[in-house]
Amino acid sequence: MTAAEVAREVEVSERTARRDLDALAMAGVPVYSVQGRRGGWRLVGGARTDLSGLTAGEARALFLAAGPASSVTPALKAALRKLVHALPEPFRAQAEAAASSLVTDPQRWGSSRVEPRPPRFLEELQDAVIRGVQVRLGYVDRAGIETERTVQPLGIVAKAPSWYLVSGTEAGRRTFRIDRVSVVDPTGDPVHRPDDFDLAESWRAIADEVERKRTPVEARAMCAAHAIDVLRMGFGARLDVGGSTTDGRIEIVIRGNDEYKLAGELAGLVEYLEVTGPTRVRDHLASIGDALAERYGSDRHGRPTAER
Repeated sequence: MTAAEVAREVEVSERTARRDLDALAMAGVPVYSVQGRRGGWRLVGGARTDLSGLTAGEARALFLAAGPASSVTPALKAALRKLVHALPEPFRAQAEAAASSLVTDPQRWGSSRVEPRPPRFLEELQDAVIRGVQVRLGYVDRAGIETERTVQPLGIVAKAPSWYLVSGTEAGRRTFRIDRVSVVDPTGDPVHRPDDFDLAESWRAIADEVERKRTPVEARAMCAAHAIDVLRMGFGARLDVGGSTTDGRIEIVIRGNDEYKLAGELAGLVEYLEVTGPTRVRDHLASIGDALAERYGSDRHGRPTAER
């Protein structure tokens, strides 16, 4: 920085800045002046300032744990933004990269209650994301077939019970389960990160696509407004809530992986909603209703139908 830039930054005169920089150098602080067109004041290579007192590793760890991708308070996020500017330049880029390298998705796949455990190569892949280097990845698919490919790590997502690596590949953007990774070998080549890439937005699109593949059947229904919270607790991400109708009910769509199973889930909610389609789900509901009436209904004398 030039003395004029230092003066503006700390809000003193340029003369005071020069005097103080000289005093720092005489006191043993490793700063020195450079003359000429690109002259100014520099910090000796390898040294660090006392503004934050953080090492490079500590800065990465802090921003990894409490960066913008985490659920910290706005005040802490503001403090972190200020801290970035206090970090020595070599630390700054990696600290900012660490802040955007991880997303935690609280919505679990299906009914899983298992907490995500750090897999074997998590630290190596996270380091590759932060440093922006490509890796040769050994990967075992669900059929047990192992392949090797070079990928460009873009970010990591923790979604119970698994961890995922979002990467650029020759075939486009792909997601890998980190517990299936068998080899991680950094190549040293830089990652070509798209300018508009946002890990959280990218993951939302990926998760939506996976959920729709896991639950291809959609049932449309009209739901009583007071029951929406009940359905949200029961169906989670499988529930899409639409607009209100003239009678005050809410249009909804509930997804499942099988028409009969989905009808079984909806059968117990008859007091809350009216299923309007598709026809096969309505037919299954009618069949389930007939079976329930046959087994648990009663005749006009109050005797269970099973005794008639």
